[in-house]
Amino acid sequence: MRRQWLVVSGQWLVLALGASAQAQMDAPVKPKSYVVYAAESQTVPAGKAGVLELRFHVVDGFHVNSHTPKSELLIPTALKLDAADGVKAGTLEYPAGKAYSFSFDPSEKLDVYAGDFTVKLPVVAAAGEHTVSGILRYQACDNAACYPPKTLPVQILFTAK
Repeated sequence: MRRQWLVVSGQWLVLALGASAQAQMDAPVKPKSYVVYAAESQTVPAGKAGVLELRFHVVDGFHVNSHTPKSELLIPTALKLDAADGVKAGTLEYPAGKAYSFSFDPSEKLDVYAGDFTVKLPVVAAAGEHTVSGILRYQACDNAACYPPKTLPVQILFTAK
């Protein structure tokens, strides 16, 4: 009887450990980057005002604070660009965020980007191929928590002709 009890107990232990391991494997994995930059070659008129569109995508299941979050405690999404020869960059134009609230406090609305969002960069550029480099800084959150701020290197490739 004791041996049979040990066998049954051992089988339950194996099942429980297997179920626990499976649950850990099925848990969503946090991505290395919560935002992806879709670099696209663009063309603007040489020597005249043009606008570059910088397209970003927030990974499904996450959102990032907008450029103008509702609380000073939240870290805004911000793009910092380096100067580039032959390119005069204007002020970045960020999209409006979307109102978002958590189930634990539906009265508080946050201003976030989720899915796709586009930042516009007005430029005047000399004729030729150009690359403007920069860093997007953002803070991603899911429905349960916000994560430490991250940075995403960005290279904007365009032609002025």
